[in-house]
Parts: sequence; C-alpha cells; structure tokens
Amino acid sequence: MTLAMDDLSGRVPDEPRGKPVLIAGAGPVGCTLALYLAQAGIPVIVLDQAEGLPIDLRASTFHPPTLDMLDALGLTEKLIPQGLIVRDFQFRERATGEAVNIPLCRLNGITAHPYRLQCEQYKLTRTAIEMLNDYPHAEVRMGCQVLGFRERADSVAALVFDGENESIVEGGFLVGTDGAGSRIRQASGTLFEGLTYPERFLVVSTTFPFERHFDDLRWVNYVSDPDEWCVMLKTVDLWRVQFPTPPDADPGELLSDEYIQDRLQRLHPKDGDYDVHHRTLYKVHQRVAETYRVAPRVLLAGDAAHVNNPLGGMGMNGGIHDAFSLGEKLVEIINGSAPLDERLDLYDRQRRGICIAFIQARTQENKRIMESKDAAVRDARRERLRALAKSQEEQDRYIMETSMIQSLRDCARIGGDPADDTIQVHTTNRKVA
Repeated sequence: MTLAMDDLSGRVPDEPRGKPVLIAGAGPVGCTLALYLAQAGIPVIVLDQAEGLPIDLRASTFHPPTLDMLDALGLTEKLIPQGLIVRDFQFRERATGEAVNIPLCRLNGITAHPYRLQCEQYKLTRTAIEMLNDYPHAEVRMGCQVLGFRERADSVAALVFDGENESIVEGGFLVGTDGAGSRIRQASGTLFEGLTYPERFLVVSTTFPFERHFDDLRWVNYVSDPDEWCVMLKTVDLWRVQFPTPPDADPGELLSDEYIQDRLQRLHPKDGDYDVHHRTLYKVHQRVAETYRVAPRVLLAGDAAHVNNPLGGMGMNGGIHDAFSLGEKLVEIINGSAPLDERLDLYDRQRRGICIAFIQARTQENKRIMESKDAAVRDARRERLRALAKSQEEQDRYIMETSMIQSLRDCARIGGDPADDTIQVHTTNRKVA
C-alpha cells in the first residue's frame, strides 16, 4: 500500500497559461494552492488584507499524507528543520495517569512520512511565499482585501480594497481561502451551516519542560478529564496547552495572568509562576458551507469552506487537502484536458462530502469523548484505548483514520477512482530541470 505523489518541485514550467487564478487569503491553504498552480505554470495573484504575514499559532500539526503532498511542492524538506517530528501520540486519563501511545510507525510503507510534524502554520505560509518569489507569474499583494466579485463569461472580476482605493482585478477563477469570516462566501450568499460552541478555547504557550514532570509524556497528548480536559502539544521551542473555558466567563478575565497561572498550576503545581509566551482565546465552530462552488468560476477552500474544533488537528490539514484537490482540477481545466463544470462540481462533491462524513464527525466525537462527564462514555473510551493498545489490527484501522489517509482514499472513491489502496495526486507533464 502506498501514498503516491508526483514531484512538482524543481520543474521548469512552460510559458504561463491563461488569466491568473485569484486567491483571496494568504494563509496556509491559499499559499499552498498558489505554489501548486505556480509550479504548474498557471499565473496566480494572492490578495490578503493584512499588511504582513501574521505569526498565527493556532494550527501546528501536519499529518503524514499532508507532508507527502507538501513534499511534492518542495515544502516538506523546508518545514522539517523548523518543526518537531512526532512518531507517536498519546491519550491520557488525567485523574489516573493511565496512558495509551499510538505508534505512527505503523504507517511505514503507506506514506513517506510515518509521523506528524509539529510546526506552526505561519512557518508554512512564510516558506511558501518565499518560494513563490521564484515564479515571475506569481504575485502576492498584501494589504489588499477582496470585498466581492462579479462573474463574466470566461473570467471573474474581483473588487479589491487596498486601504485607500477600490479597484477591479480580473482573473480566470477566484478562490476564497479567506478564513471563517470569508468575504467571498458572504458575497455569494452561501450559507455557513452548523454551530458555534458556547465555550471558547484558551491556548497558552510556555517554555516549562512538562516532559520532565509527567511520566511517559509524548510530544502530542490528549488528556481526558470530565472537569478540566486539555491538549498538550510540543513545538520546537514551546509547550502549547489548550483548555476549554466557562461559556459565561469574561474574555478579559480568561486572558489574565491570574487565570492562566491558575489553570497551569492545576495542570502541574510548581514553585513560582509559569513563563507564558503566548495566549490566545478563540471561539470554536463546527460549520460547513452549503457548497464549495459558490459560482461557476468561484470556489471556497480551507476555513472559508469549513471550520471545526481543533481536536485531532484536522482543520488546516483538511484545508491543504482542499488546495491539492482544487489545484489539480484547475490545472486540468486551464490546460484544456478536462471540462470545467464536471471537474469543479467533482471538487465540491469530494471535498465537501468528505468534510461532513469524516472531519466534522470525527472532531465532534473527539470533543464529546474528551469532555464527557458520563461514566459509561468514559468507561467505553478506556476500553477502546485498551483494545488499541492490545491489537495491531485495531491500531492500524485507527491510525489510518486519524492520520486522514483513509479520508483521502474515500474522497478518491467519490470521484469514481478504483477502490484500491493507492492515492495519486496527478499533475501536468513538465520537464524536470
């Protein structure tokens, strides 16, 4: 069983073809899509309302198939030195200390990267933008927000505001990767169906070496507790701890030194205050756009199309999978090798379908189990984890799901691909330099 990828990096594209693809949003999904298209010889213009790339610490987990995809762009080899390789992850009961480790080495032979990479998402965007500088047909415009669009017969006119003036930028296609509050989605009138959780999530980063004070702690740990569950993730320099917060609490109080120190001290009592480097409080949603193709030549991807709670690290990864799926189809359309409507409708069916069937379902279940106060639910979770610890077959099935490899296989089947064990990302034929 293999996860097969064509190598896109290091190739010399033919003369750029067609009108540029306009990408609203320079986050990890928009930058990945831009690099994919640029390496295929497709002109791209990335537009982002921020004046510079933000240091966003929200997402930091890259799953194995995502690393395989990014490797095809030449990105993975640049990200690995900036991150931390995680070869297994852990489920832990906070009250008892009982722990089960899930070994990602079980993916040997299925993926070229049988591990997670803990690497903050801003490192991906920064690296991708640097690589885009090598392509004269790729342009990144910061401080430019896409407010809306109008479709023409064979193009899209985007209304862009640069902080002082409005202008029209024309492209062959427009892709909204502009986050949960997407102006592209809103301008199209597309519903963003789902729910917002009443509680916010608090993420705190500290240099404190938790690994020296918890027995058998891994670099990624899901700590279950009916009163105060948490997630503990290690990056190169910091430990990141994620807590739920009371729904009716004042945001200022939740971000205060007193509150944060109290939460960390309850996790692990120590002398003196914790050294806190970052703190972020954010709302958590489970929403999916009613369609990812909001107009004939206008698409959504990433958080503009779907948002979910972060338990399992599937949001950014799912968005990057959107970028590869859409990038492949846009290249085929622009090269004249596939019909526009058929391929873009397939993108919607594949990626929206798998988001609802897998990403939304899995992340909601993760949250329910982590926080459940129901003794029966908690007992069932413990039994499932013990079964995982004993059975390699159960481990394999579980790892295929949580690594998102199975969802990619299911996604391919939606397109009518043979139901085999190979995932292939197809690209245009180009000469290798």
